[in-house]
Amino acid sequence: RGKTLQVKLYYNCGLFNLSSSFHRSVSGLSVRGPSAPLVAPLGSSVVLLCSVDEPLPVEGLEVEWRRTDSETLVHLYQDGASQTEAQQQDYHDRAHFFTDQIQHGNFSLRLDDLRAEDEGQYTCTVHSQQDSGETVVQINVDVERLLVSGSSRSISASVGEDVTLNCSVSHITLQDIEEVSWKKTDEDEDILVLLFQNNQTLSDSSDERYRDRVEFFTDEIPKGNISLRLKSVRTEDKGVYMCEVLAGGLTANTTVELERLGFSVSHIMVLILCVSASGSALLLCCLIYCRNQNGLTVTYSQNRLVFLGSSMVLNCYRVKPLQTEDLKVEWRRKDTETLVHLYQDGESRAQQDYQNRAHFFTDQIQQGNFSLRLDDLRAEDEGQYTCTVYNKQRSVFSTQFTLEKGK
Repeated sequence: RGKTLQVKLYYNCGLFNLSSSFHRSVSGLSVRGPSAPLVAPLGSSVVLLCSVDEPLPVEGLEVEWRRTDSETLVHLYQDGASQTEAQQQDYHDRAHFFTDQIQHGNFSLRLDDLRAEDEGQYTCTVHSQQDSGETVVQINVDVERLLVSGSSRSISASVGEDVTLNCSVSHITLQDIEEVSWKKTDEDEDILVLLFQNNQTLSDSSDERYRDRVEFFTDEIPKGNISLRLKSVRTEDKGVYMCEVLAGGLTANTTVELERLGFSVSHIMVLILCVSASGSALLLCCLIYCRNQNGLTVTYSQNRLVFLGSSMVLNCYRVKPLQTEDLKVEWRRKDTETLVHLYQDGESRAQQDYQNRAHFFTDQIQQGNFSLRLDDLRAEDEGQYTCTVYNKQRSVFSTQFTLEKGK
């Protein structure tokens, strides 16, 4: 009983060191927790140990987990049940008791989707009918895992149209972001496309070739969506773009390639009017058909390595927006045909297993962004996902996305 137990946990390539020993008591109840800080990467799950040697009667038992620095209530067990409604909002759906273990004296807490602001001390206080005791747990967040993701496949667009270059950052808040920059990197020197700094977009900093043609989705930045909208695409816009994030003194980036620029439908229609030969007109009509099927649709098929507990954006775009009337968007598991999320009649609905985890960027749907954000990734989420878009009762296009569990 007097020994110290050294445990090593391997979780998604992260090594958590836990040293379990007895901790302080109040009025005689010995509550045990880790004697060393817990170190875990952003987006992972971590278990905050809190237990007693002998089981306590559930009647009259109360367990509180609080932030030591602010007294914020993280979770509460009372009257034989977890009191989720008493939790502070930031911990809803992230902090969980092992409820079937409480009767055995295990009051540990699992904290999912670890964020930078979760770093600090947590106090587990146990009250029984006769005694009470507490232990303190320190979490150190490994911020070196700053995750920035984009598209692993090139984007095609037509001259004169608008296109979205996708980029997202996970597990940091708007306050953590020091700078976001978009640059075109395939020239002799990098060209600054757009800059976000000090919580504001600095449009005047853009190179004159992009000024008044680029913008962030400002309302989406607090959600980690730092994608770029490039308007009125030109042939010289073809190339590689880098999205770079600076946060907490660390940087991470991803690249997106814009290629296969061609004539827009409007340009082709003008050419048709200029062609008198029936054979040429037929050829041009064929070109219009091909561009409608391929050139106007921006889709992605990606294989992306992700971490359990993290968030992921499953990309699904159309360069030319559709009318929202009679618009329906379905995200399904390809292997089981399970409906993950549905947008229809102007509203979004998630299937039970994905409630509070799957989210559309609803304010961007009318602009052709049908992407899905999936939070708190689990092992069973591994597999293929299909995004299908219907307009006026017919399928317009679909794309496929693969999630692979980290080894």
